[in-house]
Amino acid sequence: MSDTIPIESARYATAESETPTSMFLQLEVDDPETVVALSQHPEGLARDAFALKALRIGVLALGQARGQIDAAAVRNECQRMLELVAVQLREHSGALQQRLSGTLHEYFDPQNGRFHDRVERLIKRDGELEQVLRRQIGHDDSILSKTLSAHFGPDSPLMKRLSPNEAEGLLCALRETFGKQLETQRETVLKEFSLNNREGALARLVQELTENQGKLTQTLQGKIDTVVKEFSLDADDSALSRLVKNVTAAQQTISSEFSLDNEQSALSRLTKMLKSADAAIHDNLTLDSDTSALARLKRELVTILDAQSKTNREFQEEVKVAIATITAKKQAEQQTTRHGLVFEQALFTFLQDLCRPSNDMVEFTGNSTGLIKNCKKGDCLIELGPEHAAAGAKICVEAKEVVGFDIRQARAEIEEGRKNRAAQIGLFVYSKKTAPAGFEPITRFGDDVFVVWDAEDATTDQFVKLGLTVARALCSRAEAERQAQQVDFTAVDKAILAVQKRYDDFDQINKYADGIMKTSDDIKERVRIMRKAIEREVVEISRQIEDFKQFVQSVGGAE
Repeated sequence: MSDTIPIESARYATAESETPTSMFLQLEVDDPETVVALSQHPEGLARDAFALKALRIGVLALGQARGQIDAAAVRNECQRMLELVAVQLREHSGALQQRLSGTLHEYFDPQNGRFHDRVERLIKRDGELEQVLRRQIGHDDSILSKTLSAHFGPDSPLMKRLSPNEAEGLLCALRETFGKQLETQRETVLKEFSLNNREGALARLVQELTENQGKLTQTLQGKIDTVVKEFSLDADDSALSRLVKNVTAAQQTISSEFSLDNEQSALSRLTKMLKSADAAIHDNLTLDSDTSALARLKRELVTILDAQSKTNREFQEEVKVAIATITAKKQAEQQTTRHGLVFEQALFTFLQDLCRPSNDMVEFTGNSTGLIKNCKKGDCLIELGPEHAAAGAKICVEAKEVVGFDIRQARAEIEEGRKNRAAQIGLFVYSKKTAPAGFEPITRFGDDVFVVWDAEDATTDQFVKLGLTVARALCSRAEAERQAQQVDFTAVDKAILAVQKRYDDFDQINKYADGIMKTSDDIKERVRIMRKAIEREVVEISRQIEDFKQFVQSVGGAE
């Protein structure tokens, strides 16, 4: 029985490159369940609306399924990229640490370091620092001595200016200036009090007194004589004589203060102070005296460098002792039966760090028994996190650091470990020290992955990472196969149940057979309907089984 569903046509998009807004479909439906569902709606717009809604739900479900597959692929690719970036960062960090260590050793090594050699060349006797200081502030031929001699020596411009014997000296200039000023003032005063000068003050006073006070001539003459006497150099007690004496005394005092012949003069004291300062500077900046500032600075630098050298030697001794202790411990572990346990613990710690970003659970199971009685095979168990496509899947990890353990024994042990820990995939980790000769760093046999790893060599970490990535991919594939098998067998089970239901109708046939003469036509019609239904179910079962076979063949070819 078939049913045709017409869907009204509508306008298409004008451009061929654009998605059409509507589409006309004419479908023939022969699926029994779909036909039954469509038959429950009256023919016409109601049935068309129901068919369109069912078609939309199916399209959205298919798109959602494809989105889940793409999300898993993107997640796996992002995980792989993050692991590659982590490897590059670890390698760059190691290289940077090596370069930094080499550079620090080159500059600060107490034996051959550039810094130590440079400081030694600076502070040693007759070194660069002593030579520079000697050139600058050393003996008579130093730059400081030459500078002081040029500015304060006997032939310096300052001493020439202060010398009383120089014609252009300061004392001669002062003497000449004071003499000229005194002579000028003397001439001016004498001119004002001279009667020969009609414009002088005394002449004007006499004239005025003569004109206005003729009777006081004699008295005024006496007073004039007194005034003239005060301004006369002939009298020792006159005002002008006293002024000349004071000026002469001041001139002598100035000459005495700026004379080098007088040891108490200001110029002599200044010279002594400059010589004392020069001697103090020379004493503090020489290495010949133990109490000089430069000698004390040298002793401080030598003390600091000696302390630094002692600290460096003590640190080197501590490092040597620590390295010797670690080396002895490793050698002792290699000679005992615990080296295998150390390798297992190191792998467990590395797997914890590796699985932490993906939220996978890592459990150390080497000390506990599993499903097999008295069996402890399977050192670690990894359970994939909830974000993985195969969430809950388990990977059994077996670590082995035993000499002479060949690949046949390894395959047998990892297989037993998977069974003992109820894991889907196995990961066998060989120690690089005991791996079989010529064994590839990463190899797969069926559901088991074999890698070679060295806990002390970071370059082998990528083999464990790749092996774990392959194991996760195998878990994803196993989960996909399980889901595909569930889907296919569900369809098969439904078809079988439908067949059983149809064959149950034979009981009804027996009832019809009792009244065959009466209901022969009904029996024929019922048999025809049953035959056609059984044929459809058999075809559906054959199609599902064929699809399942093709899927199994494709999976086997991928392996």
